[in-house]
Amino acid sequence: MLQAKIPRVTIQDVAALSGLSICTVSRALRNLPNVSEGAQTKVADAAAKLGYKASSAASRLAGGSTGAVAIIAPTATAWFFARAVEAAEEVFADSGYDTVLISLRSSPSVHRKLFGDLEGLTQRVDGVLLLNIALSEAEMAALAASGLAVASVGMHGVPWDNVGIDNEVAARTATGHLLGLGHWDVAMLAGHEAGEPSLVTAGERLSGFERALAEHDLTVDPDLVLDAGSSIEGGRRAMTELIENRRMPSAIFAGCDETAFGAVMALRDLGLSAPKNVSIIGIDDHQMSWFMGLTTIAQPVADQGAFAANLLVDRLHRSGLPNPPSSHLLETKLVERKSTRRRR
Repeated sequence: MLQAKIPRVTIQDVAALSGLSICTVSRALRNLPNVSEGAQTKVADAAAKLGYKASSAASRLAGGSTGAVAIIAPTATAWFFARAVEAAEEVFADSGYDTVLISLRSSPSVHRKLFGDLEGLTQRVDGVLLLNIALSEAEMAALAASGLAVASVGMHGVPWDNVGIDNEVAARTATGHLLGLGHWDVAMLAGHEAGEPSLVTAGERLSGFERALAEHDLTVDPDLVLDAGSSIEGGRRAMTELIENRRMPSAIFAGCDETAFGAVMALRDLGLSAPKNVSIIGIDDHQMSWFMGLTTIAQPVADQGAFAANLLVDRLHRSGLPNPPSSHLLETKLVERKSTRRRR
């Protein structure tokens, strides 16, 4: 009689039981500095109860490996990617791996060159960590067959380990917050994507916005959904377009915090402000959100990078063993600040 397979214990399970962040747990498990004695004890107790054991970095030395991993990001300068890269690099370094950071520089030609020469990549690294990379079905299949260990952050329907958040739920929570404050006239400054199946973040956030409105028997006004990308300048342009050429809603849901920052700048340029003239909420909890007083849906960016890096290290150490890919969604939470208020 076949026995049911016991689910593999992950660092996320240890974090959940200990009540600490994945980054803190990762540091504690590897006996790194800047972890309090109390946190170290909590992690040790949780790991013992769950039977979690960190992989040994020494196991990678066999088999002629390169001892390096690549982190691939659309751009190296955006806040989200910088945070995720820093957390992942720490995990890789303390697991004995060198890191090669590859920025696609938001360039289709750089993207095509890299993923069109996976054989060259396999000669440089043992594995890759992808951060929100838009891949075609053919590129996903080729990467999965390349022999590289793969993990990702923020991707969709991929044949390897992935860590992210529920973008639809996050957007629904953000929009629901505005509706709960009495704002029935809500605009969205939306992101956009390249149309590849591996990256649907913007689409999921738009779906969450639409779903929240539908739950309040409201329909989406196409004039109040503007393409703003995911940058400060995009948010500024979209907000200016909304005010000058469309109509002013009572509240704005920005697809990310940087877009929200741009919207706030556009308001100031026109002698307006949030929340006096319009309430604004974003998603991320960017390090400047506190300074800007922005209400937002916080996502654990560093934890996503650290968790995915740990999954990749674990997969490298278990090379050749049966290990189905896993998908992990980390929690988000509403952080209410000064940019939203009840409609008057």
